[in-house]
Amino acid sequence: MSEKPTKVDQREINNVAWAACDTFRGVVDPSEYKNYILVMLFLKYMSDVWREHREQFLEQYDGDEARVARRMERERFVLPEGCDFQTLHAKRNEPNIGELINIALEEIEEANKVKLEGVFRNIDFNSESNLGQTKDRNKRLKNLLEDFANPVLDLRPSRIGSEDVIGNTYEYLIARFAGDAGKKGGEFYTPKEVAILLAKLLDPRPGMKICDPTCGSGSLLIRVAQEVGGKDFALFGQESNGSTWALGRMNMFLHGMDGARLEWGDTIGNPQLIDGDSLMKFDIVVANPPFSLDKWGQDEAEADPYQRFHRGVPPKSKGDYAFISHMVETTVDGTGKVGVVVPHGVLFRGSSEKQIRQRLIEENLLEAVIGLPANLFYGAGIPAAILIFNRGKDAAGHGTDVLFIEASREFAQGTNQNVLRSEDVEKIVATYRAFASVDKYAYRATREEIVENDFNLNIPRYVDTFEEEEPVDLEAVQKEIEELEAELAGVREQMAKYLEELGV
Repeated sequence: MSEKPTKVDQREINNVAWAACDTFRGVVDPSEYKNYILVMLFLKYMSDVWREHREQFLEQYDGDEARVARRMERERFVLPEGCDFQTLHAKRNEPNIGELINIALEEIEEANKVKLEGVFRNIDFNSESNLGQTKDRNKRLKNLLEDFANPVLDLRPSRIGSEDVIGNTYEYLIARFAGDAGKKGGEFYTPKEVAILLAKLLDPRPGMKICDPTCGSGSLLIRVAQEVGGKDFALFGQESNGSTWALGRMNMFLHGMDGARLEWGDTIGNPQLIDGDSLMKFDIVVANPPFSLDKWGQDEAEADPYQRFHRGVPPKSKGDYAFISHMVETTVDGTGKVGVVVPHGVLFRGSSEKQIRQRLIEENLLEAVIGLPANLFYGAGIPAAILIFNRGKDAAGHGTDVLFIEASREFAQGTNQNVLRSEDVEKIVATYRAFASVDKYAYRATREEIVENDFNLNIPRYVDTFEEEEPVDLEAVQKEIEELEAELAGVREQMAKYLEELGV
């Protein structure tokens, strides 16, 4: 029996995987090359797991290839012969290596239709527009294959200790790409700390159906699922960008959440999570939708077959309440909860947005408004807020009150992005659960107070953060000024003597 492989830690794998990106840096935009890196990591993971399991069964069945083949058919996924990373690495000098990689991915999809159908349809390793002309493309792909052949990126479960490691590496790379991609990064990734905060606020329980209608790469949905503990949950999501949807599917797979149903399409214009003629209902709906999306589909909203906009149709140039309306309408009656990240304009803008906001409050759906620090999100330096809607407010004993939390002043300042610290997250969650006013931090507002404010939810209207200035001791200040003036006069006198000695 071969010697047990040496385990490596998470950081070492992360660093080597990130270094592999050097093949593309400076020649391909991060928003493009992230797909090639992440797909190659996915392929390497599948290949290493398949190889190790096959070796184990060969040993178990004394080299009986027929029995091993039958046992491998019952694995979590199927890796067709010749489609593994090792075979492609051996062919790295072939003049059509891009085409060979594409063929391997197509065969993997075909062999795993239920779990992976369509996942690689948006990635082309033979693309001249993305990877350059043949000579340059072949060189880059050869380097990429050699980068992932690094012994540190041996992703066999016996070496990495837990298959969670590969999911963590995938998340690490997605976060790094989001940072590099600027504004585009916010389209596919919610910062980890914000995702943890939302997960804890929503407090998912075993057996729940959880949905993210703008799921991006799936990181937020995964974080909420992990808060459940165990595997007793059902995940659903939808994403309009095909490449990002594919990342989400792979992300779910790498986290062992194969059963997640992620659909591809425009959630507002073409919702895919349907139950008969109605929208599916979920226990928890969570999202970080695009801020103030222009051209979100207002023209078709009046005739929406699912009547999501019965409270009012949002303005054409700001789709925030379109997503909010969709999320609220897809929650289970009597118990469903929504957690959504929004720009502050959602709290106070007028016209149809005020009408929708008023209706949501009058229906007693809004439970909490939480102000976050500025510059938490990739590509959006403005401060944002979290809105919590709860169809079970009465059962929670909150009546018609709404809790306002002003958490925008407590964070760690980063080089490019600000970050919520664990203590900041814990304070917000504890305050929300207590649902009580906290001096200069939170306020439990009554329905009457909100009506008096004309349904304006701007947080400073409810949470007074004004700090009294220390009283000034005028006599002490005057004395200090006199002492400074006397000291200055002495210095001037001394200076004059020096100048006289120098003959100036």
